[in-house]
Amino acid sequence: MERTGQRARRLDLLVYGVSLLFAAGTALFSEFYGYRVWGNFATAGYLLATVLACLNLVSSTGLSARSSLLASRWTPVALAGLLAGVVPLLVLIFRRSPNFVWGDWPWSFPAQPEVWVIERSADLLLADGTPYPDLSLLDRAAHPDDYTPYGPSMTVFGLPRALFGDGAFTDARVAFALGTVLIIALALYLLGRPRVPVLAAQLAAVSPLTLLTLVVAGDDVPVIALIVLATVLAFRGNTVWTGVVCAIVATMKLTALPALAVLAVAVAVRRGGRHLAIFLGALVAAAAAITVPVLLVDPASFVEHVILYPAGLGEASSPAASPLPGHLIAQLGTAGHAAALVLLAAAACVIAGWLLLRPPRDPADVMLRIAAGLGTAIILAPATRWGYLVYPLAMSGAMIAFASLDERADRNTAGPTDALVTNPDSRGIQP
Repeated sequence: MERTGQRARRLDLLVYGVSLLFAAGTALFSEFYGYRVWGNFATAGYLLATVLACLNLVSSTGLSARSSLLASRWTPVALAGLLAGVVPLLVLIFRRSPNFVWGDWPWSFPAQPEVWVIERSADLLLADGTPYPDLSLLDRAAHPDDYTPYGPSMTVFGLPRALFGDGAFTDARVAFALGTVLIIALALYLLGRPRVPVLAAQLAAVSPLTLLTLVVAGDDVPVIALIVLATVLAFRGNTVWTGVVCAIVATMKLTALPALAVLAVAVAVRRGGRHLAIFLGALVAAAAAITVPVLLVDPASFVEHVILYPAGLGEASSPAASPLPGHLIAQLGTAGHAAALVLLAAAACVIAGWLLLRPPRDPADVMLRIAAGLGTAIILAPATRWGYLVYPLAMSGAMIAFASLDERADRNTAGPTDALVTNPDSRGIQP
């Protein structure tokens, strides 16, 4: 047991040490103001977490004798979450108060464009019935910031600012953060409020990618949380609600579509064709209810913003770029772009074969398949951002949490939680 504890503390030290290097590099070298602010605070947070993890590693018994709080592996998690998450978020949302005078991009912006694009979409929805501006009315050529490349559901996070005006706490990032916390709290409640492994929290909640994303933009984090909730519902909840949550995910960001394919296979394998039909019916009905009213207002703008622009076929091209293999290969010219697409298609076929030949049979399996699929797509896509790697990283943390839950159920086969796992027709998970 003591040896296991030492291994865990060595892993803590590695996680916080890598996070510290990432934060310090961001503070020193990023061109974006918000990134640098995050990097400065995050460097302090991860440094304290690293020091505490180091002290616990070299002198765990001494620290335990002096203070159970210092010896807890959760204390560095809390420090990282506070100084690399809460504090820089508060600094940036207050920096973006109505009195702030915006300077040249990107050196003075306290929010990434995603934030005010989503807030703008909420204003447009309330005024015009659609979050998508008609680009043909512009008196100039369209540029990327004119686009709203999200589904209608993402607009919800901009409503506080549209309804209550400019202010620190109507910033869309606050809505993203609170929404994420509530979604994960609901998922944990449905799971019976289990204890979450520290490593799962380190990867999913306080990793540099998660906290940086939440502090400067935020839109990807609730999408990840909803995928986790949909996975819980697929195995422990109601099939109809699983479809509804998946519809919300799909109408937020098309990036999540591969995750929905994995969940559909999991529902089919776990519960059979009838439940798959219920799942797909609920998904289509809920997605139509969300999308059709907006689509009817201005079909052309919907297609331009949501379909054509993300596919690289819009009037303006996406600035998404990163030093990942797919983008680097695509930069070699026409042949390179074609090669990147062939690699991406081949990888998709391999993952689809893996999914169908060895379908996921538990929530941890689902998270593994989603992490692998999204991670591969992000790495090999011709146009992508390295920040999207938050998806596979956070999904890996969720996988560890689900695997830990399954292990506890195996050790206590008579427990109430296990009854839900082993009997899909038990009370509480009927469609």
